[in-house]
Amino acid sequence: MHILVTGFEPFGNDAFNASGETVRQLPARLGEHEVTTAILPVSFAASGEVLASLLAEHQPDALICVGEAGGRAAITPERWAANEDHARIPDNDGEQPRSTAIRENAPTRVEASINPTAAAQALLAAGLEASVSEDAGRFVCNHVAYVAYSQPVPALFIHVPALRPPGIRATVGAETDATAIQQQRSGLSELPQALGIAILGALG
Repeated sequence: MHILVTGFEPFGNDAFNASGETVRQLPARLGEHEVTTAILPVSFAASGEVLASLLAEHQPDALICVGEAGGRAAITPERWAANEDHARIPDNDGEQPRSTAIRENAPTRVEASINPTAAAQALLAAGLEASVSEDAGRFVCNHVAYVAYSQPVPALFIHVPALRPPGIRATVGAETDATAIQQQRSGLSELPQALGIAILGALG
């Protein structure tokens, strides 16, 4: 199976994005699966276009999109994506949509076509923190999840904690948990292996 895995570039005032760094460190193969990685822009307008271009170019058998969530300590596969852009901060293009539909006359939410529970269970079995999320927020992560879940290719969006190297603190990334207090946490170096476990578990 050929898997396309995407992460995000840094956004806001941050110079680091845990999702992008994690995806960059994935091996070229996970088990018997071939892995292609790519980095998406933190842009409501461009992210879906770039994702569509990547799908057309690589024709993967499965799509895994990864973003960071500053208010979460666990890895959280997303069950749903909502048909709404609603940003508490501007994206990297300076755009800040408010209660805007991603697609007109389309479902209010779409479900992952790769089982998020299987991904979470694989992580838990490996002794890692994980849970299935029912809300991907309304920032660019949710936008990409909605686009991904609307594709014919099986897809899953996974949020990882907004971990940072020592001495660097996440200043943004809490769109999924607006009231959560961001904390410095260890485990950044473990994220690529954890993501691999989640992907293999989700794909069975």
